[in-house]
Amino acid sequence: MTESIINSDPGYTADMAGRPPINEAPPFGRSLAALRKARGWTQPQLADMLGISVNTLVYYERKATNPSGEFLGKAAKVFNVTTDELLGHSVKPTRKPGPPSQLEERLMAVRKLPRNKQKVVLQLLDSFLQTNGQKAGA
Repeated sequence: MTESIINSDPGYTADMAGRPPINEAPPFGRSLAALRKARGWTQPQLADMLGISVNTLVYYERKATNPSGEFLGKAAKVFNVTTDELLGHSVKPTRKPGPPSQLEERLMAVRKLPRNKQKVVLQLLDSFLQTNGQKAGA
């Protein structure tokens, strides 16, 4: 039945299947869903990554106002964000923004070079790092 509605109505997509929520999702749920969608993951994919059922993920995205610390830790790790970011708290920068360092300025200039010139710079940098006991890039 749903398939026929989806195929007959171009304004209706498969991710819209099911009843729309009555209440707005809590801030945590909106943040969780936004991060998932930004990475192009489906609910089943994220649920699998987190080791939970899809129903549990749907609960966290639509209803949970107080997620467990264990879940927050797992989700933050999967998304590579802090738990504060996941909860929607603003994160203060660790240092004052200022002008870019000389190294950052040089890297910005290297990024503007053609690919073949960038490879030469990377080879030189890798060689220098190896000579000084540092691990070079891939």
